[in-house]
Amino acid sequence: MLGKAWRIAKIKGINVNIDPSWLIIFTLVTFSLGNFYFPKMYPQWTTFMNWLIGVITSILFFVSVLLHELAHSLVAIRQGEKVRSITLFIFGGVAQITKEPDSPGKEFLMAIAGPIGSLAIACFFFIIWIIFHTTNQPVAAIATYLSLINIILAIFNLLPGFPMDGGRILRSIIWKATHNLKRATFVASTLGRFLAFALIISGIWQIFSGNFIGGLWFVFIGWFLHNAAMVSYHQVITREMLRTLRAEDLMSPNFKKVASDITVELLIDEYLFHGHGRNFLVMDNNELKGIVCLEDIIKVSREKRRKTLVSCIMTPKEELHSVSSGDTGEVVLSQLSAKDVHQVPVIDNNIVKGIICRTDIIRILQLHHDLGI
Repeated sequence: MLGKAWRIAKIKGINVNIDPSWLIIFTLVTFSLGNFYFPKMYPQWTTFMNWLIGVITSILFFVSVLLHELAHSLVAIRQGEKVRSITLFIFGGVAQITKEPDSPGKEFLMAIAGPIGSLAIACFFFIIWIIFHTTNQPVAAIATYLSLINIILAIFNLLPGFPMDGGRILRSIIWKATHNLKRATFVASTLGRFLAFALIISGIWQIFSGNFIGGLWFVFIGWFLHNAAMVSYHQVITREMLRTLRAEDLMSPNFKKVASDITVELLIDEYLFHGHGRNFLVMDNNELKGIVCLEDIIKVSREKRRKTLVSCIMTPKEELHSVSSGDTGEVVLSQLSAKDVHQVPVIDNNIVKGIICRTDIIRILQLHHDLGI
């Protein structure tokens, strides 16, 4: 769903990104405010004033969405979790937390933080309205809209459908009661799918009632929530399966080694084109120096490959997350996610035993699925 995002800020070590799809919703919200909402509410305003206040309100609305996700993220950090980024995209915002909470208490606190944050923002803008509603109409108009929209945002997110905040709260409660994360996720994600179908049906009804844009938007949101609920449940199934596997079951022991002082051109000609894989351990005198993969090679222009050494493009050992052969597949996946890398070495007693790529995990999971395990 998300494409190549642009980083616009860093807050508390969390990268704040904007996905290109966000430009679509920002334009639609601004157009709706400047062309319909404010002209209807304040007919005495000029066209310039309507659009100016519309742009300002739209920006502050998405700042509110960002603060909603930041509330989730800060609570996650307080719970000992790592948050890589927050990305604004066409359906709102999403915080990328490296791993799911490992207890229902953590899940509950992380989930409820967002709606509480939105309600706090609504109260803030309501206070702004109280201060300015008799002295500054534009400021009061902005405050009125943002107070109401943040209340709506909080209520909508509290609907009990996974993976929305309300669905996560519900999952944490069922998880606490049953001590079964899989069952809790199944119930919460099933409700999430019913909610998605309700939104889609409502959207279709609105389309045939003449509200084409609003109805189409409901359909898109419902479709997104349905897919998210399905994916979230399958992720839990995947983690359950990975707990039964070890790194030694996932790794490729017959990895290829390359020296750090060979050129990228030689790496391509002698290793990549000869079917030796897409990922290589960089080793000098049997000492691990780093990992180089196809993604690193692609970044080097054809003109520079003859003079560029592997040591210049590899991910050095110091930046790698390694695992031991006895670690579970869940640990391996969390290590891959922590650094957002495509491979991780398996090391026992400073000896490299193998290398695990994301594709290895996918291949094993697919095999288990095909065999009905």
